Amino acid sequence: MTEQQAKQQKSVILLVNLGTPNKPNYWSTMHYLWAFLSDKRVIEIPRLLWYPLLYGVILPFRSLSSSKKYQKVYDQQQGLPLRYHSEALVNKLQTQINQDHSDITCLLAMRYANPNLVTILDTLKDNGVKNLFILPLFPQYSATTTATIMDIVGKHLRTWRFLPNLEFINGYWDNPEYINTVCTLIKQHWQQHGKAEKLLISYHGLPKRNLNKGDPYYCFCHKTTRLIAQRLQLKPEDYEMVFQSRFGPSAWLQPYTEDKLIQCAKEGIKTLDIIAPGFVADCLETDDEIAREYAEIYQEAGGKELRYIPAMNASDASVNFFMHFLKTKCSFMQAQNTTTTAHS
Repeated sequence: MTEQQAKQQKSVILLVNLGTPNKPNYWSTMHYLWAFLSDKRVIEIPRLLWYPLLYGVILPFRSLSSSKKYQKVYDQQQGLPLRYHSEALVNKLQTQINQDHSDITCLLAMRYANPNLVTILDTLKDNGVKNLFILPLFPQYSATTTATIMDIVGKHLRTWRFLPNLEFINGYWDNPEYINTVCTLIKQHWQQHGKAEKLLISYHGLPKRNLNKGDPYYCFCHKTTRLIAQRLQLKPEDYEMVFQSRFGPSAWLQPYTEDKLIQCAKEGIKTLDIIAPGFVADCLETDDEIAREYAEIYQEAGGKELRYIPAMNASDASVNFFMHFLKTKCSFMQAQNTTTTAHS
């Protein structure tokens, strides 16, 4: 669905993801990284210390290296993976929603990129949306992801004369259907490729100081992992929880994925399966960092094969989960379902 189509709707389900550059080039990557790394929720270093490092070192050099990585995962027809997987998911959900709710629009927004969250909110404001359900696509809540979306929503709603009925979901790290969906993807992979010697369950990293300041993300990752292991009936030696995408010299959440890969290889483990349940849509961190960089690290350390299990994306299991989730959490979908049942 487009912003133009949203103008004719009064009830909107808004799925929000992080974002990705418009194009895999230097300037688009720099613009995206500037928006992302300027967020005080993401980088909590005092601005007087952070901005010289950001503008003088990180943006000029990381934009170059990251743009080269984005080029490796860029699809000429579809674009960059996080966006096209997210769009495909929203489009499939809209098709399902249309079967019973023709007046509900499902839209995609990005916090730091296009389709931009601010632009979408401005469109909805201009057209008097009545009901607004916001679902960040981050299963495990963190102040660095989910909370920054609420910051923007709250800031913009303060300018609205007419406020919609607002529902905001802060995560679904222990939702039984979410856990079941992740396990379904793992089991499908095992059915097709066989079971590796160990399963790594990898999450995006976070500076350890965020945990010390009270961010619950680390705890939610642990709970998701424990529930996955229970559902799959895994023994403690069958799996490991790890954290990827470490950046900078400070301590981050551990164990680090790359360190665990090397350890497994040295222990003689020849095959590893790895899944990243914190990513609903595949992106640079999964398609390049895990599937390419980590596979190379593992093989160089003596391992044989690192097999990445794709994210939920727009798979049937993913669409079924989100539809079930919306039907149980979104009040205006529930109300219309009740009305439809009463009239049938």
